[in-house]
Amino acid sequence: MTLLAYNSPAPHASCHRPSISTPPTRIGTGRRRQSKILTHAGRRRQSRTLTDAGRRRPGKILTGAGLALLPWLGYLAGTLPPAEAAAWVTLDTLEATALLITGTRLLRGAPRHRTPAAAAALLLLTDACLDLATATPGTELTTALAMAIGAELPLAALCATLAARPAHPAAAPHSH
Repeated sequence: MTLLAYNSPAPHASCHRPSISTPPTRIGTGRRRQSKILTHAGRRRQSRTLTDAGRRRPGKILTGAGLALLPWLGYLAGTLPPAEAAAWVTLDTLEATALLITGTRLLRGAPRHRTPAAAAALLLLTDACLDLATATPGTELTTALAMAIGAELPLAALCATLAARPAHPAAAPHSH
């Protein structure tokens, strides 16, 4: 109620108070994905934003995936011909960087995770397509298909979902 009284118009025309913009205040524990938000006008609305619990699991998954790529980079650099190694190591380094930035921002509760999540989704999708396009029939193609289905495409879908979701309640569109 303090928020409503503070942001309400002045009771008398002679009372001039500068307009103060304050963000909406959360009501409740924030454990549910759909949380109730008290807007400036005092109306309640439903918000589909990331809560603390909704950030932890994806943050751990993406950070773990980014860390798992680090030894893979060494393996690629040591086993592929130099020209191929440069291309694949660069792509996988960009993937690892985007995954680690997204994951750590989610774990810290930082609201600016959407851009690296979008970059990670695009890089993972590119990696899956290139793996499948350049694989020779047989074991190499089977491995590329397994990696695409088991890791790259699910991670890309998770990152795309995170990139499309509002970062915090203030970023969610207001419904009247």
